[in-house]
Formats: sequence, structure tokens, C-alpha cells
Amino acid sequence: MTLSKLETPLSLPESLYEGTLDCVHCGLCLTHCPTYRVTGRETSSPRGRIYMMRGVAEGDLLLDQTVADELHLCLGCRACETACPSGVQYGALLETGRTAAARAGLRPGWRHRIEGFALRHIIPVPRRLRALTTFLGWIQRLRFDHWLAAAWPRGLRAAWNLLPPLPPRADRRPLPRFTPAEGVRRGCVALHEGCLMPEIFGAVNRATVRVLARNGYDVVVPEGQRCCGALLAHAGDLDAARSLARENVAAFTADASIDAVLSNSAGCGAALRETHHWLPDEGEALAKQVRDVCEWLDEVGIREPLGRLSLRVAYDDPCHLVHGQRVAAAPRRLLETVPGLELIRHSDAEACCGAAGTYGLLQPEMSSQVLEAKMQCLAKVEPEVVATGNPGCLLQLRAGAQERHLAFRVLHPIELIDAAHQAHASGPA
Repeated sequence: MTLSKLETPLSLPESLYEGTLDCVHCGLCLTHCPTYRVTGRETSSPRGRIYMMRGVAEGDLLLDQTVADELHLCLGCRACETACPSGVQYGALLETGRTAAARAGLRPGWRHRIEGFALRHIIPVPRRLRALTTFLGWIQRLRFDHWLAAAWPRGLRAAWNLLPPLPPRADRRPLPRFTPAEGVRRGCVALHEGCLMPEIFGAVNRATVRVLARNGYDVVVPEGQRCCGALLAHAGDLDAARSLARENVAAFTADASIDAVLSNSAGCGAALRETHHWLPDEGEALAKQVRDVCEWLDEVGIREPLGRLSLRVAYDDPCHLVHGQRVAAAPRRLLETVPGLELIRHSDAEACCGAAGTYGLLQPEMSSQVLEAKMQCLAKVEPEVVATGNPGCLLQLRAGAQERHLAFRVLHPIELIDAAHQAHASGPA
């Protein structure tokens, strides 16, 4: 039962209070937490944030701006979950706590208003997102951004610098609703194409379809699918996230012939894989079907021969793949199947890069400090390519490399597998 000693703007759900009781305050999460590593503050650690949420639930603390600010300073990387011996579901606690803070009106300021509008009314609506991307692409090509950048706030400049050159509209064409398997058919998979992926990383989506088809799978892209809702949940808008989840459940569970629902975006995959947490009565069937595309290909095996790629590649773990989905070895094993590819390791592979969805816009200083540690580790091993499987990480690492004049390219692992397929098809040079 939730206790009440102080009047709070909004009480926390009893489920959150019960979840905080799993934490035994051992402190094993501290050194894995990016914000604690930067600040050294207990309140900026998972243990400290859990203690604050429990204090609010018990009525010992007010749900005030201080608590809300610490909840939103968290990157939500969930590295603490991997380190936790007690199985604390920190990600779910964080989303619930942020939702309570948002309902209490504790997300003031223009940045949060822009974030809320974009996450509700632009990113989940494909035609609006496509129109915005087309507009931003024109700004890039006409170099208007160079005229306007001096007047932009720092956070907006940082967000703009994350954008790669946006492809023209013709290169952002929708994926075919059905792509047949090549050769002997092995099965049928559905692809969650995401919201930002088609607009910024359409090449990754097309590479994903080519690789799956070459390896014997029909690829279905269900028409009714929606944004996964992860960014909304991270921002404290669980109601909107649940609404999108219901539409995805309907879209992906209608066809009984589908063997798996695949995602090439770690954040989307984690959200879809946890649909049953958002929708306990209806989300379990979808959650059980979801796999990361690299995890799936590692599981079923690459069938088509791979050509030689003479590259030094450092794999960097997306947080919501390694911590949210507990997938770490599969992408590495997949890359190791490519002849000539040298997979090199760096000391900070499982640490957050500082992207975390909209975090770079809302917390640019902390995002930059977290990224700096990552860049230093990557610079030491001098890769030609850094491979990672999440759009935010791809953007963040590319921007970090460009700013620091590091020579490596940043690619999705599936792009390397696709290139290896093409190298085999073209034969020796």
C-alpha cells in the first residue's frame, strides 16, 4: 500500500512503489551509470533515483522539480539492469516516474514543449514526418542552416549537428509491402520499419530486406504498423505509447504465417519486445515474436555466401540491445562470418554514447560529456568502421567522429552483411 505523509502534486502508482522495494541499495549499479560517472552524485545514480521515487511513494519526499530533473537527467540506458543482482526493472520504474512528473506539470520550458509536440504530432505520423524531413533536406542543400545557426539556441544547434545529409525524397521511398525469398524459401518474417529509419536510414531498411530475402525469407512490411512508442514512453507519455502499441499488436499479430517480427533499431526492438509490460492483457503475443535482425540471422544462420571485406570494424553495443534485449554476442558473431573483416574490441563498448533519443536536445552538456568518453576509447583502437544497431547511436557516433576529425565511418551491422553479399555476387575485382 502506498503511504502518504506529505501532500504531493500527484501520487505515484502502487506498482512503482512495489518495484522500488526490489532494490537492496548494494551500489553495484553505480559505476555502470553514465550520469553518476560524470557527476559523482548519489542522486544522479540508479540507486539514488530509486530512493527518491520510493521516498515520494512513501510520502517522505515531495514530487517536485528536483526529483523530476533527476529522473530526466537519466539517459535510460538500463546498464544498471544488467549490473543489478536483484533484477530491478529500472526502465519501467523510470518511465512510470517520468509519467507521474509530467502529469504533475514538472516538465516546463520550450524544449519540453517542442519535444512533446514532435513526439505526439509529427514523428508518429508518417506524412508529417516525411514533409518535415523534406523541408529539412532543402535547408541543408540550400545551406540556410549556416545562416541561421548563429541565432539558434545551443540545444537546437546540437540537435541539428546530429543530422546526416538527408537523402532526397526519391531515396526515402516506402519499402515494398512484400518481398519474396530468393532461392529455397525458409520462412516469412515481418519487418518493423520504424518512424525515423525510413526517413534518415532508408538505406539500412533496404539492406535489411535484401539480406533477409537472399537468405530465404519472405519479408512482409505490414501496412498498419506504427511508431514503436519508445520515445513517448521515455518522455513520460505512457498513454500515447500504449495507444501506438495497440495498433502494432493488431498489425503484426494478424498473420499467423509470420515466423518472427524483426527490428533493425535497438530502441524499437526493446519497446516491441516489452509490449506486454505496457499492455498486459493483449501485448504478450507480439512481445514473444520480436527479434533483432542480427539476433535472428545469427540464430537461423547466414545461408548465402559472403564476399571479402578487408575492414577493421569496432562493434559498439546499443544500450537498448545489450541491456534492454540482452543481445550482445549475436551481432559480433554475425560480423565474424565476413571473410577479411577484423573485429576489434574497445574498452567502452557497452557504455552509453549519450544519444538516448531526444536526450541530446534536452541535455546537451551531459550528452556531450558521455559521448567524449566513448570517442576517446574508439580513437585508441583506430577502426575503419564503427558498427552499431540503433538510429540514435548511428547519429551520435557519426557527429562525434566528425566533430573530432576521426576517420572512421559509422554503419549498421546489416549494411556490412549486405555489402559482403554484394561482394560475393560481383566476384573478384
